[in-house]
Amino acid sequence: MGIFVPLHTEAGDSMKVFVSILPQKYFVDKIGGNRVEVSVLVEPGASPHSYEPKPGQMAALTKAAVYFAIGVNFEEVWLKRIASLNPQMLIVHTDRGIKKIPMASLHSHDEKGRETPPGRINLDPHIWTSPPLVRTQAENILKGLIEVDPAGRTAYAANYNAFIDEINGLESYLRDIFSGLEGKEFLVFHPSWGYFARAYGLRQIPVEIEGKEPKPAELHHLIEHAMERGIKVIFVQPQISTKSARTIAKAIGGQVVIADPLAENWTGNLRSIAEKFREALR
Repeated sequence: MGIFVPLHTEAGDSMKVFVSILPQKYFVDKIGGNRVEVSVLVEPGASPHSYEPKPGQMAALTKAAVYFAIGVNFEEVWLKRIASLNPQMLIVHTDRGIKKIPMASLHSHDEKGRETPPGRINLDPHIWTSPPLVRTQAENILKGLIEVDPAGRTAYAANYNAFIDEINGLESYLRDIFSGLEGKEFLVFHPSWGYFARAYGLRQIPVEIEGKEPKPAELHHLIEHAMERGIKVIFVQPQISTKSARTIAKAIGGQVVIADPLAENWTGNLRSIAEKFREALR
């Protein structure tokens, strides 16, 4: 972050801010209301693991008051460059205060299901899939907006409280959805749902880690494990090829189901995906 001059939003104007991914737009829109105009860097259908901003986006960033980072992979390469474009832009790390967990695989657990220490720790960036962690992100967003636009403090605080009520309602719904299913496993192609699973006592079994598909022996073990557990669904996200997932689904006599962690309608999306998970876990 460079030298920052607080921006006072004029009446009728909206403050330009950027976020990395679509779910963050939902969060910032909820808290910022009509005082903010939110742009998303990673466009629909693109992957935040390898995204490269377009020239037009880089130009637009020079006019932004805030950038809300979340800790996805492309930020490791681009965030310093983004900051250098606009030294007065406040960079808010919305993952501040969140302890991230290692990316797990089927082989990172012992025979009793306990996590074993990985040789190289790769921390999971998908913190927006967990409502409890979104509460922390919302607080960081609130603080950032007030810092940049102190005149909007009352409006932001009211919007924040309403959003927290929405998160609490979603959490209650999800706890009911998964009541009695604690310890159940679901198969995913890309490991996007670790925080979600942890929040509700579930366990995701990923096929690939960091874009690397399993070796033949590992794939065979995954298929055997799924068949032993009666798993008939493999969840995929639309940003990633489903060819290998369909091969696995065919081997286990199951089906491929879309579960998109990057949909903009965060609350509605998690409700819908929870219902898909519950159906698969029964």
